[in-house]
Formats: sequence, C-alpha cells, structure tokens
Amino acid sequence: STRDFRMFPVLPALRGAESLTSLACRNLSYAGGKVPSTTQNVIGGQWVESSTDKWIDVCNPATNQVLTKVPQTTLAEMEQAVESAKGAYGSWSKTSPMARQQIMFRYQQLIKANIGDIAKLITLEQGKTLADAEGDVMRGLQVVEQCCSNTNLLLGETLTGVAKDMDLTSFRTPIGVCAGIAPFNFPAMIPLWMFPTGLIT
Repeated sequence: STRDFRMFPVLPALRGAESLTSLACRNLSYAGGKVPSTTQNVIGGQWVESSTDKWIDVCNPATNQVLTKVPQTTLAEMEQAVESAKGAYGSWSKTSPMARQQIMFRYQQLIKANIGDIAKLITLEQGKTLADAEGDVMRGLQVVEQCCSNTNLLLGETLTGVAKDMDLTSFRTPIGVCAGIAPFNFPAMIPLWMFPTGLIT
C-alpha cells in the first residue's frame, strides 16, 4: 500500500469517505471508465503525471487507435513510490486483521459496482471479448472475497513438545514492501491474485 491508513473507527471513516468518492474520482486516471491521454502513476495515494520522456503507446487491437500512453517511469519515481510504501508500512503493519478485513469488504463492493467499466477497459486495451473480460475480473474478485476471511487465513500454528523442552509456534506477520509484475493477457485477474493478499497479511 502507498497510503498511510489510520483506521479508528474504520466503518464510520469508510462511510464518511463514500460521500467524497464522486469528487475524488474525477482526478483518477481511469475514473468512470474513461481513458486518459496519458496514464498516471499512483505515488503516496496520489495520481501523479510522470516526468519521463519515454512513453509506450497502448492501442485498441481492433482499430489500432492509440488509446493512451503509459510512462516508462523514471528511476527517481520508482524510488519515490518505494519510499512512500515503506512509510505506509509503518502504520499499516500495526492495523488489526479486522480493520484490514473491512478494507477488503469495501474493495469487494467497489469491484462489483464497477465490473462493467473495468471489463470495457480490458476489451478496449487488450482485445478480449466483453464476456471474457468480465470473467477476468470475476476470477480476481474471487480472491478478494477469499481475502475477506483473513481472520482465519492469518491464524498461526502451535505444536507443543516438538522436541525435549521445546515447543513450536508459527505466526504470520507483515514483512515489508513487495512488488508484482502482471502478464498482459490477464490485466485484472493476476494483479488481484497478488496485491490484496499482500495487503491483508
């Protein structure tokens, strides 16, 4: 995560934030299923235009029309994103599993509410049929739904007397910043297999 989350109490904060969603999303790169002329980076919870001079065209496979340009993000921008994530880790790692669970519930709701727009974007950029694109999102959504059971997924294990005068205890704990590289052919499913599981750990 690249945002410093402070969640006490979580539910009132989420509900209060809903009233700001329509205003805030106007600044997001792909808000409302609209494709911008250039795709932005997300650093520190903000959409940021890259300062790079190298861009990659993203074309509609059906028409070869250039839909947007994706930045070859600079080293400085990448390092800024990593440092921001390190900063967010300090507070995020201290949040309770139940607080993270509430985030996943909300995330699940947002994906379901916007699945049509997400699928249309996949069809435009990647060339899948709309039905296949919706399936791409649905397979990822299933993992998000599984992450909502993190209060069980994060349980550790204990074995008493594994050896003389020795007990064995294992537990799961956040370890720090991670990164993921997704293939072009599953632009929703594979990222949703990676990042939600990292966030709830």
